[in-house]
Amino acid sequence: MKVLILCTGNSCRSQMAQGFLQSFDKNIEVHSAGTEPAKQVNQTAVKVMHEAGVDMSNHKTKIVDKYINDEWDYVITVCDNAKETCPVFIGKVKHRLHMGFEDPSHTKGTNEYILSEFRRVRDEIKMSFYTLYTKQIKPQL
Repeated sequence: MKVLILCTGNSCRSQMAQGFLQSFDKNIEVHSAGTEPAKQVNQTAVKVMHEAGVDMSNHKTKIVDKYINDEWDYVITVCDNAKETCPVFIGKVKHRLHMGFEDPSHTKGTNEYILSEFRRVRDEIKMSFYTLYTKQIKPQL
């Protein structure tokens, strides 16, 4: 089973989704990429994922072009911009899904408030991807 998760910057939401999905089942090959990748993974995302027991300290941002010719069981966009700008894949894609989440990296306010927004989005991603895993992916394994 191969899953690609797409976002614009590949620095936050797609990275968290990759971390969670991989933690649910080590036998799934999970990658994430961005249409316009940031220079590095958002460090607040790394922090809140560590709190949830998922280590993203070695994750790197990647451009979607790296995966364009590969075959995928699932290609999942997690932000509206990536959904709109997602390139047509030449490789075979069995399932295309969109699961939109707010981008916590745009949150303004106190450090405490920003951290709470990252945690909220993290928890939404975890719940949504766990549901996807248990109801659609796991039965196919």
